[in-house]
Amino acid sequence: MRDYYARSLSGERLRRCYEIAPPRVRDYLEAEIRFVLERLRDRDIVLELGCGYGRVTTRLTEVAERAVGIDTSEESLSLARQLTAPSARCSFLKMDALNLSFEASEFDKVVCVQNGISAFGVDQPSLLRQALRVTRAGGCALFSTYSEGIWPDRLLWFEEQAAAGLVGEIDYERTGNGVIACKDGFRSGVVSRQEFESLGSELGLVPTITEIDESSVFCEFVVPDAAPRRLRCAVSIAGLRRIWRSRSRAVRPG
Repeated sequence: MRDYYARSLSGERLRRCYEIAPPRVRDYLEAEIRFVLERLRDRDIVLELGCGYGRVTTRLTEVAERAVGIDTSEESLSLARQLTAPSARCSFLKMDALNLSFEASEFDKVVCVQNGISAFGVDQPSLLRQALRVTRAGGCALFSTYSEGIWPDRLLWFEEQAAAGLVGEIDYERTGNGVIACKDGFRSGVVSRQEFESLGSELGLVPTITEIDESSVFCEFVVPDAAPRRLRCAVSIAGLRRIWRSRSRAVRPG
């Protein structure tokens, strides 16, 4: 599942998924963006994880000073660059959200919307640690998942994607209770409030959880001025790895 988007649902195919979204899903997508924009400041530097073709990244600069979108699909990133005006305060980089190459504390906000925390198919504590590592003290990381209220419209959306040949046929035997499964290997669940709280506890943080529009649940992790020991360790290890790599390059024969 981790490579599904880069392999099967990227670029124009991904864009088409949003073009055919039912009206209720379009409302949900816009509600998520509005929620994020309300939490940005005009001097913020923002990172979006799993930016796809830039659908959200470009909107972030309606408030923020600059936005960076990362994704593992070069096809989606290429389309994002094509769709983004040269004057836009956005940039797009190919990067794995589990292995961010940014320095610690580079961003004021880190954003991962539309259920990326589940849809990426990666280790969630590791994803959060990376996001928080690159977030400045006083800044926050925002992750969203679907709420129960959007389920019928979410399922309808995926049925329409399947009918258009954008994803595989819906596997109804494995679909339900918040999980969408397709016969081509696509699978995406949701993260419950309790699971968000458990992730926060593992990192030594208390998240703020907010349901919006009866369609989306946001979990906000604020990075304190004195980061919990578990986060400090993650930053220190990342810093040591960078030092080791730089020293390795310095002694490498020319």
